[in-house]
Amino acid sequence: MFALILIHMAKYSVVLDGVFAALADPSRRAVVQRLGSGPASVSELAAATPMTLPSFMKHIRVLETSGLIRTVKVGRVRRCELDRERFGLIDDWLDRQRRVWDERTDRLEAFVTDAPTHTEESPDES
Repeated sequence: MFALILIHMAKYSVVLDGVFAALADPSRRAVVQRLGSGPASVSELAAATPMTLPSFMKHIRVLETSGLIRTVKVGRVRRCELDRERFGLIDDWLDRQRRVWDERTDRLEAFVTDAPTHTEESPDES
């Protein structure tokens, strides 16, 4: 059972690493942001960048390989759209991180507010 959990975690980590690697590039993040408004053709997406179409297609392939977008060829036009399921993976990971850090800051706050306060009194003043 434990081995199955480790295998699942390793696969999950590989997928998540691929997603974050794909989002590490500002051009790819811009494509994802644009596709948040709805599907678009590769030509429409490429027109917003200063790069050549072959270079842009490499970015599309990275996004597609990571599972962030899907492309479908209709005739001579390749349409791109977000794969919203993959964003659920990111959301789940961020939720777990948020809970971890909320718990840590709650413990820190409790430690700081519950710590006894020491006043500086000299022995002569007593």
